[in-house]
Amino acid sequence: MVNVLTGPKGSGKTQQMIDLANEAVKTSSGNVVLIKKRHTDTSSVDFNVRAICMADYADITNIEEFKGFLYGMVAGNHDIETIFIDGVLKQVDISIDNLSMFIDILKKLSEENKIEFYISISASLDEMPDVDFSDCKMLN
Repeated sequence: MVNVLTGPKGSGKTQQMIDLANEAVKTSSGNVVLIKKRHTDTSSVDFNVRAICMADYADITNIEEFKGFLYGMVAGNHDIETIFIDGVLKQVDISIDNLSMFIDILKKLSEENKIEFYISISASLDEMPDVDFSDCKMLN
């Protein structure tokens, strides 16, 4: 399942994602991962959440490489239950124009590996009329 949190920049999505990750790790029997662009705002992340900052992986520059990164992470750790991706539009070359394709990648990865995804998007639904959110759970 892909869970989606939308809203304008500065509306508190990052803190919501951190809170959701912190709650998930309390009840999870597997691992919880939080992917962010930078190291900022990670001090309130529970120690048991695996925080990954993509700034540390600057060579990952496009969706295919990011997809490989996710698949590699899952292949190396079959205990991952939940992956949070904060600020999807800040990651590699993901934009509103190719967001549907990225969501389809997450849906497939989720189905194949029984992983719950949470993504935050700094945009309103009105700004994304062509993005296919079918089979996604909207959190707001």
